[in-house]
Amino acid sequence: MTEMTTGPALVVGLGNPGSEYERTRHNVGFMVADVLAERVGGRFTVHKKSGADLLEARLDGRKVLLAKPRTYMNLSGRPVAALAKFFSVPATEVIVVHDELDLPFGQIRLKRGGGEGGHNGLRSISQALTTKDYLRVRFGIGRPPGRQDPADYVLKPFSAPERKEVPVIVEQTADAVELLLRVGLEPAQNQLH
Repeated sequence: MTEMTTGPALVVGLGNPGSEYERTRHNVGFMVADVLAERVGGRFTVHKKSGADLLEARLDGRKVLLAKPRTYMNLSGRPVAALAKFFSVPATEVIVVHDELDLPFGQIRLKRGGGEGGHNGLRSISQALTTKDYLRVRFGIGRPPGRQDPADYVLKPFSAPERKEVPVIVEQTADAVELLLRVGLEPAQNQLH
């Protein structure tokens, strides 16, 4: 057994709190976390020491901490680092699910480390964990049309044609998280990419 499959994992879905952000591109991480919570039949509760909504569960016999920071996206690092410290989860076992401008809409990619590509949530997490060496499940949202500012684009709801596909892609992204937890990064990449 490798370390990847024995210790607890912290799966963090990124988003912004509040109903006005619920259906926006920036909140796909929350959407995926909600699907994973449904799959394990659990409910999120407030973890006061971290400032995140948390669900402790088991997936394939492995302890998994499923979290949604209660802060705005650009402050996600503090609750993520607090959870990792509280539950003794090394940064290498943190999995962050987030929207990705640099992937076409609907594409799902897994990676460890790398840059943040202007994503303020990832930047905050990298700073708080003092490393970029955590896992990412990237949900492609594509680039904004024309000259639209990416910061505005990510806070807008999906287009009508995209909305029809989002539930399926969210489920596929949840499948990717489970696959990553079950088999590790390289085998999961080989199956998905």
